[in-house]
Amino acid sequence: MERKVIDAQDVVVKFAGDSGDGMQLTGTMFADASALFGNEISTFPDYPAEIRPPQGLVSAVSGFQVHVGHKKIKTPGDLADVLVAMNPAALFVNAKCVKVGGSIILDSDTFDLPAIQKAGFKTEDPIAELKLEDYNIIWAPITSLTKESLKDSGMDLKSIIRCKNIFTLGMCYFMFNRPLNFTEDYLRKKFAKKTELIEPNIKVLNDGYNYAANTHAIGNTYNIAPANLEKGTYRSINGNQATAWGLIAASEKSGRPLFVGSYPITPATVILEELALRKNLGVKSMQCEDEISGICTSIGAAYAGNLAVTTTSGPGLSLKSEALGLACITELPLVIVDVQRGGPSTGIPTKTEQTDLAQALYGRNGECPIMVIAARTPSDCFRAAYTAAKFALEHMMPVIFLSEGYLGNGSEPWRIPKMSEFPSINPPIAEKGEEKFKPFVRDPKTFVRKWAIPGTEGLEHRVGGLEKTPEGAVSADPENHALMVANRQAKIDALAEFIPELELFGENEGDILLVGWGGTYGHLFAAVQRLLGEGIKVGLAHFDYINPLPKNSAEIFKRFKKILVCELNSGQFADYLRAKHPQYTYNQLNKIQGQPFMVHEIVSAVKELL
Repeated sequence: MERKVIDAQDVVVKFAGDSGDGMQLTGTMFADASALFGNEISTFPDYPAEIRPPQGLVSAVSGFQVHVGHKKIKTPGDLADVLVAMNPAALFVNAKCVKVGGSIILDSDTFDLPAIQKAGFKTEDPIAELKLEDYNIIWAPITSLTKESLKDSGMDLKSIIRCKNIFTLGMCYFMFNRPLNFTEDYLRKKFAKKTELIEPNIKVLNDGYNYAANTHAIGNTYNIAPANLEKGTYRSINGNQATAWGLIAASEKSGRPLFVGSYPITPATVILEELALRKNLGVKSMQCEDEISGICTSIGAAYAGNLAVTTTSGPGLSLKSEALGLACITELPLVIVDVQRGGPSTGIPTKTEQTDLAQALYGRNGECPIMVIAARTPSDCFRAAYTAAKFALEHMMPVIFLSEGYLGNGSEPWRIPKMSEFPSINPPIAEKGEEKFKPFVRDPKTFVRKWAIPGTEGLEHRVGGLEKTPEGAVSADPENHALMVANRQAKIDALAEFIPELELFGENEGDILLVGWGGTYGHLFAAVQRLLGEGIKVGLAHFDYINPLPKNSAEIFKRFKKILVCELNSGQFADYLRAKHPQYTYNQLNKIQGQPFMVHEIVSAVKELL
């Protein structure tokens, strides 16, 4: 069979199967091999919400989408060019995620009648029922071929079947001309302590590759040339790793030891795990018994002179709210990382949303203003975490850093920076020998108080949850309370002079301005590129700093005839903008499905509004 090798600018591959089929690992290995080859990548792991759901049900389907490109890519892609579906349930859930005419690789061994019915199909023919006749359906007996490949390996049958994801990976490597050596090296390292598993896994990887080369079902193959990346050393990184490393970098730059007190919670747990591994870098970590003790230990560490951090998701942020008020009134440096997920309550723990914004802005009693910032992409979590720590330390206050499940779990190439590329961090530490220390005497421009490290001679002082005078004495005086409330708000307002002004991508003025924040950046950026290519005068204003807003926000808003605010909630940022800049009309594009935007959804909304 004659095949053509097609040069492609980018491809999207989605791996889907039962939560025990190893789809997350398969997708990660495909992404890593592509990144090491030199391609741009963006990934989106999509986990089932249940713990160990029954196999074969749609609720058990686990997915991992990889976007591989020759040029800069900013999203994991909309629809897949190739779908790997390891069972009927995976096909049932993901058939709609494939481009018309795309390829679908199916494990024919799993498509018996009981499995088809268990997945929710009403007929015995899933292809006809889903109207997939115009797609390139590649039926492959993957389970049987894996058994045959490893029949002499000495492994038990259960372990052999678990290797079918590696066989499938080999097939995909052939389709996209991916080198095998990167994954072979990975397998040698992964099984360094179980050497008997190295050769069987390498064998089944090569057998999958060779099967794809010999079968007539796979037609053309694709080549995605390496990208022209900025010179430097790169690695693949996910948002939770980047967050942890950004905090470590801030600790090094500031000279303040890093302490993290947290309680494990999906999807933020990896940050705590990553920091717990870094004792060699001076990180002190404490896995606490609950969310409240997590933040309270961090407040204590901040009082003692540490860069203090606590990590959580939406339900945990709710539990931390009272202690957040304590961090605000004591004006101690604390970073609160919230990796958002579907809610309310326990909600959908493994799905992404942007529904904690209102909680971050207002979710405390009393007048309790807190700086709120957000990250754009998985690798941008490094910058955002570093920046959150810098503001917390230099301005003596808690800072909420909003990440998202999509960012925390997603990955992309990251050029490892030099520490010299990041600004200095200079906490306002009170020195021994100063005049009698008064804890709430402030800088007249920044309203920042000094940080007196306990144990420093002559700097004895009191802070706490009761209102204080500037001298640190407990006070219920009405005028003093009004003064302290005003000063804490003035400190937040003064930050507008320290944060960057809002930048525009696309047109500087025109018909429509797209507005977003957080992890919607890549999809909005790609949508603007597409719309500009069609001649539409569109700009993008993406907010990294939410409280306070950049001081040029209103000036940018007035340049456009219409404003469309796009966010993964019911309109929380749009409502916030209405409160801050009520002179403008804010149209909304909202998605609350536990999934990120697709570029075509944004493009369609813009055209409809225009």
